[in-house]
Amino acid sequence: MILGIGIDLTPVSRMAEAMARHPDRLEAKLFTDGERAYCRARADAAQHFAARFAAKEALLKALKVPPGLSWHELEVVCDEGGAPRLELHGEAARAASSAGVARLHLSITHAADQALAFVVAESA
Repeated sequence: MILGIGIDLTPVSRMAEAMARHPDRLEAKLFTDGERAYCRARADAAQHFAARFAAKEALLKALKVPPGLSWHELEVVCDEGGAPRLELHGEAARAASSAGVARLHLSITHAADQALAFVVAESA
């Protein structure tokens, strides 16, 4: 059963401008070390950062924005085949579990100046 869905559209240029204004501080606040390494290894890092930010925003919407979460508790990782998936840590994992979330489905895409993410939270 679907417990929640979330979608977010993030302009890549907006992410690039924000990161240019606050270079290391914004990255460190919003993204885990693993996410930062992944994005920095790509030709257009801002596009990948924007997609991961959109994924986190979509996840918050799917979970109905539980209080007390840290951006670092919401992490976008890649599976063995390279597909993105969400890993929750700490308070985010507890909030999802207490809401009955057993699985999270993530789809992200980016083209030109837009990054889009869609999340489905599903029960067992």
